[in-house]
Amino acid sequence: MNRKQRITLWVGLFNIVFLLLFPPFDSLSVLDANALIFAGFSFVFSHSSQEVINSDVLFLEMVVLLVNVGIAWLLFRDTPQPGSRRRFNVQNVILVVVAINLTIILLFPPFENVFEVSRAIIPTFQGFYFIFSADPLHAIITPVLYEEVVFVLFNGALLWLFFREEKSGEMTPKQAMELMRKISGKHK
Repeated sequence: MNRKQRITLWVGLFNIVFLLLFPPFDSLSVLDANALIFAGFSFVFSHSSQEVINSDVLFLEMVVLLVNVGIAWLLFRDTPQPGSRRRFNVQNVILVVVAINLTIILLFPPFENVFEVSRAIIPTFQGFYFIFSADPLHAIITPVLYEEVVFVLFNGALLWLFFREEKSGEMTPKQAMELMRKISGKHK
């Protein structure tokens, strides 16, 4: 583990603590006792009795955070020897795009109107809103949010595998000559 990877782990740990100290809350609706509406983020020990932690959104935040830490871990791998290959390849671009997509998905989750909140299999979709400025009468549609995250992770993993570089076990004639010169001690 190199220095950048250690820093990545510490930043990830700090973010986990921050997410646990300020989780997302739902508030009980005054219109329907069974309807929970998104109430925002607040300190874990200072919420009202009418608020409950939205564990689905908290879980998705943790998954996205851990995936982004894993992506950063992979991007900060030790660099290969000079001249062997480029540092920023297609796989690294895919990892960065997946991290950006997951962050955008959490910043703009799907919402439904609290008047239409039901336990129906297909929720009523109101739109995507910035999570810190959403209407107080909107609830996050967690099944759709789960679908978005799984879709991005699955497609990112497939693309990452499809674009991996083929590594040949055989040396080129030029590499073989360099190795023979190196072993024999003769330099050209």
